Amino acid sequence: MCGIAGWVSFDDDLRRQRATAQAMTDTMACRGPDDAGLYLREHVALGHRRLAVIDVAHGRQPMALSATGALGAGPDADRVADDELAIVYSGEVYDFREHRAALGGRFDTGSDTEVVLRAHRAGLGRDPREVVAGFNGMFAYALWDTRREELLLVRDRLGVKPLYYYPTPDGVLFGSEPKAVLAHPDVPRVVDAAGLRQVFGMVADPAHTPFAGLREVPPGHVVRVSRSGVQELRYWQLECTPHTDDVDATVARVREILDDTARRQLVADVPLCTLLSGGLDSSALTALAARQLAEAGQGPVRSFSVDFAGNDTDFVADEVRGTPDAPYVRDVAAHVRSDHTDVVLDDAGLLDDAARQAVLRARDTPGMGEIDTSLYLLFGAVRRSSTVALSGESADEVFGGYVDFHDPAAVGADTFPWLAGRMMATMAGGGPGDLLHERVAKELDLRGHVEDAYRTTMAEVPRLDGETSHDARMREVSYAYLTRFLPVLLDRKDRMSMAVGLEVRVPFCDHRLVQYVFNAPWHLKTFDGREKSLLRAATADLLPQSVVERVKSPYPSTQDPRYGEGIATRFAALAADHDSPLADLVDLDAGLGAPRMVQDRLLFVDRWLREYDVDVQV
Repeated sequence: MCGIAGWVSFDDDLRRQRATAQAMTDTMACRGPDDAGLYLREHVALGHRRLAVIDVAHGRQPMALSATGALGAGPDADRVADDELAIVYSGEVYDFREHRAALGGRFDTGSDTEVVLRAHRAGLGRDPREVVAGFNGMFAYALWDTRREELLLVRDRLGVKPLYYYPTPDGVLFGSEPKAVLAHPDVPRVVDAAGLRQVFGMVADPAHTPFAGLREVPPGHVVRVSRSGVQELRYWQLECTPHTDDVDATVARVREILDDTARRQLVADVPLCTLLSGGLDSSALTALAARQLAEAGQGPVRSFSVDFAGNDTDFVADEVRGTPDAPYVRDVAAHVRSDHTDVVLDDAGLLDDAARQAVLRARDTPGMGEIDTSLYLLFGAVRRSSTVALSGESADEVFGGYVDFHDPAAVGADTFPWLAGRMMATMAGGGPGDLLHERVAKELDLRGHVEDAYRTTMAEVPRLDGETSHDARMREVSYAYLTRFLPVLLDRKDRMSMAVGLEVRVPFCDHRLVQYVFNAPWHLKTFDGREKSLLRAATADLLPQSVVERVKSPYPSTQDPRYGEGIATRFAALAADHDSPLADLVDLDAGLGAPRMVQDRLLFVDRWLREYDVDVQV
């Protein structure tokens, strides 16, 4: 895993702009603490910060490949002669060994970066989307073709790895995070009405960001930048195909994909672990990893869990979290004999100003409050002994695990299910957008924004002839979660982990699994009358019975009243601060009675407006 940044200017000689290119690259230091490199040509600057995971001793970047097949890499790449292609790359291609064998010929490193670079070299003259479509992995990279004077910005199918770009009059700026682009002196920090809708809305946008002009490369896309302009080209999307497998065959196929995915994603030349919550997703993943490592003679698997001080004695069930995680974590750790560590957080750590500052700086935009901070602190603890972690993210979206999948009112609502179901109810009536001043609320029209986003999403959903109305609706719900909800979680996971230099892999985002389960009709996904039936059946043989029977419980949250008191105190101080930039947007006095999670998020919005010197144009 790494951080990338860069700049293409067809009207400037970027060899004279080393300082600016270096400054952009330096913002990615947290993502790549192990090495750094800068590649400069007349019209291109490519910057790289490396977190060494595969072939630690080699694989330095930027990596350049000459027309003769000679490879040059590392900080001196700007002196490689006669190169034709150059790359800065972040992520992992899990099937790189198969590609390496298929390409044949000479390889100078054992890295997947070189495989990607040589695959594009072999594919010159073809549509680059054909090359990218052959990769299985999570990745974001920039590829410069000197002869054609063309840059490709490439992002994986589900958008696990981030990549942002900012079109300029004569080219483009790009980076793994907004901060890399914002480090360029010509990029204004403007947030207009469209940007504020991103801040206060509760729907992910697969292409836009709060900052005006700054875009994300959409998942499953290649962005081509040339003298002719900027093009977004899709190379993958969810498709409808008839599902002809019965229950047993479907369960067997899910297990087959999971076994293969776990095997591929356990490859690393650095310490690796799993994140274990005691839920079905992370427990299945930990059990798969434990079995495969044991078979390879490499066990035991390391596992980490997060909990909160006092939860062992003071946990109180509610309609969202019916059980604490700790007993189930212990059951799984004992069952698979993992080398387990509990990371226990307290209110002081969660309220620590330095931690909250780090969270904001990691995100570059307002985050999700406590659950961001707790994840950041968990990842910091994990990073002390592991460089790579496997996470159960996306299993709920893929297999239908959220409670709103099973709530007829939420499913039947003419909007995103998470806005109509129990998730919204837990916010006690709404989100931060409900506190906007009347003028701002009218300008943003969040209700209309959500409705437009929903209509756009529904228009994208692939259809299958002859599908029942209920199966068709559940396909819509699944598509909405995969494309408008999952990106929020993946972004949070990536930003909090990379802030401490930890690579987190998400096996349930394997596109083969996502595509296959997407086409399984709903009665197969719930054949045992419960949530995530296919995943449960496919991995039950690996798990303790307590976890097989456990009802879905979301990521934990502290129940310590002192955290809520701390947030309330800080929000009261904010409401009394007449210089707060947030006061121009939100009725802070009304916010004094808002739920904890709303106040927490608004505190982050205020801090963002101040520290990022945001120019709000509404």
